[in-house]
Amino acid sequence: MQIIRTAHEMRAITRQIAAQTIGFVPTMGALHEGHLSLVRTAKEKCDTVIVSIFVNPTQFSPNEDFTRYPRTFDQDCELLKRANADFVFAPATEEMYPSGATTYVTVEGLSDRLDGKSRPGHFRGVTTIVSKLFHIVQPNIAFFGQKDAAQVAVIRKMVRDLNFPVEIVACPIVREKDGLAMSSRNVYLTPDERKSALALSRSLQKIETLFKNGNRNIEELISAGKQTLAEDSGVKLDYFSIVNPDTLEDIQNIDHPALVAVAAYVGKTRLIDNIVL
Repeated sequence: MQIIRTAHEMRAITRQIAAQTIGFVPTMGALHEGHLSLVRTAKEKCDTVIVSIFVNPTQFSPNEDFTRYPRTFDQDCELLKRANADFVFAPATEEMYPSGATTYVTVEGLSDRLDGKSRPGHFRGVTTIVSKLFHIVQPNIAFFGQKDAAQVAVIRKMVRDLNFPVEIVACPIVREKDGLAMSSRNVYLTPDERKSALALSRSLQKIETLFKNGNRNIEELISAGKQTLAEDSGVKLDYFSIVNPDTLEDIQNIDHPALVAVAAYVGKTRLIDNIVL
């Protein structure tokens, strides 16, 4: 496995392997089994797998956790080596955002829904860095986790609108044995907060059970999910929505696949989770 630090070097390599199918897994590091499942899926589908590790400053607002976001580069590289990744692209901030850079990529409308509504400017940072990475890495297929369902929808729209020749693959959420969705931010949780965090997956399971039993009333389903969250005083709800998975708009009827998305604060840690009905 080779570690690449500059865009120039990364482009030179992708030109050399242009005849191969290039799979790309963009990450911010602090890797866990969820990330590694993306790498393994990429290895099954592609000739060469490139993983980026870059903590992107533009997707954090001033009051968020950019400075304390976990950075475990050596450990990440060891995990990626075991997962048989071929290249790690780990640029410096100055490499991705040259001095005086003022150009951004924004997906209008979609970027203001779900996490975009709660975190203004977040998706502008995501689409800007992903577009830069796509230009540099030139992948055929890019792999993302379903846990970030809103992000996947925004990136898919960007790819369509800007004619990127990249297939976007969303891979299933990987969970701990007790149901908690794996996240790099889980390391922030105290033991008591870790128990409280299970309320997110419980709330989604409650909705899924009601749905399987025939309940199609949106208001009742959301109310049941919120009630499950409210049973744990350590959880502060951010949003609970049932939306179209492509447009992220609220829906009135579940006559097509529907995304049930929740975000909540457990202590100071913001967590997200979702299921598709």
